Amino acid sequence: MSLLQRFQQYISDNHLFSRGDTLLLAVSGGVDSVALCELCKQAGYSFIIAHCNFKLRGEESERDAAFVQQLAQHYKVPFLKKEFDTAEFAEKNKLSIQEAARELRYGWFAELLNPAIGPMLSREQSAIHDSRFTIHDLELEGQHSVLPTVLLTAHHLDDNIETMLMHFFRGTGIHGLRGMLPKQGHIVRPLLFARKQELKLFATENELNWVEDSSNALDKYSRNYFRNQLIPLVQHIYPEAENNLAANLRRFADMEQLYEQALALHKKKLLEYKGEEVHIPILKLQKAEPLHSVVYEIISDFGFSAAQTEEVIRLLGSESGRYVQSATHRIIKNRRWLIIAAAQLEQAQTLVIDADEDRIVFENGALELEQLKNKNVQLVNDPAVALIDQGTLQFPLLLRKWKKGDYFYPLGLKKKKKLARFFIDQKLSMTDKEKVWVLESNKKILWVVGLRIDDRFKITESTKQVLRIKLMNNG
Repeated sequence: MSLLQRFQQYISDNHLFSRGDTLLLAVSGGVDSVALCELCKQAGYSFIIAHCNFKLRGEESERDAAFVQQLAQHYKVPFLKKEFDTAEFAEKNKLSIQEAARELRYGWFAELLNPAIGPMLSREQSAIHDSRFTIHDLELEGQHSVLPTVLLTAHHLDDNIETMLMHFFRGTGIHGLRGMLPKQGHIVRPLLFARKQELKLFATENELNWVEDSSNALDKYSRNYFRNQLIPLVQHIYPEAENNLAANLRRFADMEQLYEQALALHKKKLLEYKGEEVHIPILKLQKAEPLHSVVYEIISDFGFSAAQTEEVIRLLGSESGRYVQSATHRIIKNRRWLIIAAAQLEQAQTLVIDADEDRIVFENGALELEQLKNKNVQLVNDPAVALIDQGTLQFPLLLRKWKKGDYFYPLGLKKKKKLARFFIDQKLSMTDKEKVWVLESNKKILWVVGLRIDDRFKITESTKQVLRIKLMNNG
């Protein structure tokens, strides 16, 4: 079967795009992207050529841009060009040159695929100039005939082998081991079936011209090092290494599907969605196998890193109130549950205390709870200690931050007072007020933590059982 036939078969088997799509081809001018253009032409697809000039190789970069523009003229297709100051962008954003170039080009490609720029592409003129990019030689019969719907890159099988190895050494897990997919969103890679040498042979047989990127010979880029040094070294010992790695890519892709299916079953059993929170029963989670993988795949959806997996597992046996936080979310141990909530949500700062708990950790420190007989109680004048008539309580108790409208009956008073007024009386600063938590039972505040208990919950001569609660401050 010819390369063209395999190309068409690969597109069909993987449902990459349809005959009616207008393709946006990312063309550097190298043999891979030039072969991609010719294959699309011979297969009868409608396409647009887009070229990024990263301004990194001086005259060579200008040569490449001119070559790709001539290529578009040869195929009589629209040509889009964008110039970037890649070095400046990399320095400003603290990225490597490779990372900066990737971010810039895919950002631009996303603009081109966004329907918002459709009106620009539909203007009937031979050249459109914009501060972001330039479109040359557009001959349009209508907006839909030229607006690109899918991006094609010329990544091939050799690229995918290198990607898999880089991911393996970087430690990206099974998702990285399967390498690049033929289709991810609007990005399509229709050459992943072909080896580099096959594309060169196709280009030669079809008398195609291309340009060479001199930076491909520089081992300072990680991909080039794998291509030029590591893989050839391995092949001295295992001559079939590349073929074996190519076969592994297919196996890992199948393994990932099985992995995702098993993970979906775990998530269905474990995750309970309550409003904007996710609740996970600890006993069920502890029985999940393999525990580390299940935990990581759950928490990674909420911005947690692989390094935090062990921290979350330690939460399973910790005191209530302990938590692990990512940039966006917090995972709190709350009795027999792990609760995942957005870090800014008030619900993430509401803790439930059961009758059998003796310690709970929260933002300001920890509460230590101890049940005593009334005759063993020694009264103390310490705002960090609350002595509560346990007979007045209804469990579970709630520990939460105070909110506007809260009120209680301060010890010694028979009438209620709003917390906001109480704070004024106590001469609390704005910062101090923001740190106040309350403990409540059956929607009644029993203790403004560290400040005053509620008169309705005080111990009396008839009290039989006392709950002693002590605030242990951070540090």
